[in-house]
Amino acid sequence: MNKRTNSNEPVTTALLLAAGTGTRLFPLTENEPKCMTSVNGKTILERLISNLNRQGITRLVIVTGHLEHCIRDYLGDQIGDLKIEYIFSPLYKTTNNIYSLWMAREAINEPFLLLESDLVFDESLLDDMIYPDRIALAEMQSWMNGTCVTIDQSQMVSEFISGDKKTSNKTAYKTVNIYSFSVDSWRKIIKRLDKQISSGNVNSYYETVFADLTSDNNLQLQSVSFDGKPWYEIDTLEDLALAEKIFPSAVHGTAKTAVPEKAITFYNQLLTSVLGPRKSTGTLNASR
Repeated sequence: MNKRTNSNEPVTTALLLAAGTGTRLFPLTENEPKCMTSVNGKTILERLISNLNRQGITRLVIVTGHLEHCIRDYLGDQIGDLKIEYIFSPLYKTTNNIYSLWMAREAINEPFLLLESDLVFDESLLDDMIYPDRIALAEMQSWMNGTCVTIDQSQMVSEFISGDKKTSNKTAYKTVNIYSFSVDSWRKIIKRLDKQISSGNVNSYYETVFADLTSDNNLQLQSVSFDGKPWYEIDTLEDLALAEKIFPSAVHGTAKTAVPEKAITFYNQLLTSVLGPRKSTGTLNASR
């Protein structure tokens, strides 16, 4: 699932959605946005910025909302070679990530990487995501829920499936909420976003747009496998406790190294034993 298309140039722009209130992480989010939550002494945001710098990303656009001044004060306008811009979403309390994505329609006119700001993942996992029109996926497990997709023999996404829709003869893959888009794909997405927002669908998820475009054969996304690799979405205090077991500070360094086999085994066993059938990584409760 990690086949690269050599004709594509790596993207150098990233869009981070960080407007959500993070109510399920209260009281940690009472005075700071969710992305400022520390995982073993290192904030989610710091980890994301480190990963983007490592990949050669030079422009970062952040859609902010809840306590947005904290993010501005923390990051400023530039870190290393990464220039940072901000878009404030004034309706962040009453809208979802479809609206946050729509807010960026005029700011981005180039290929880009789309990420949610509550994700923690091993630094190597973006290596195959920085080429346009990719989607990060992990094979659906019993303890996962939320949006998933099916893929065809060429490892391209064939269908988006809601969490309550069962598939009988196709393997389902959970979306990790990391995407990359070409300019052509982004323009098509913007048109559908405009239609959704003008219809008042501001509290929906952007996956509805991706699903419609895929169904119409107007969006082709190549899958990138995150199977058995450390990634986690932090929505609750329970998630944070588990993330700190998956990402101990001594393991999460800055060097480019392969994920140890023992770490992968531990990750899979930990999630299965602790979560059971009740919790997912990458649920649809996104960062907006």
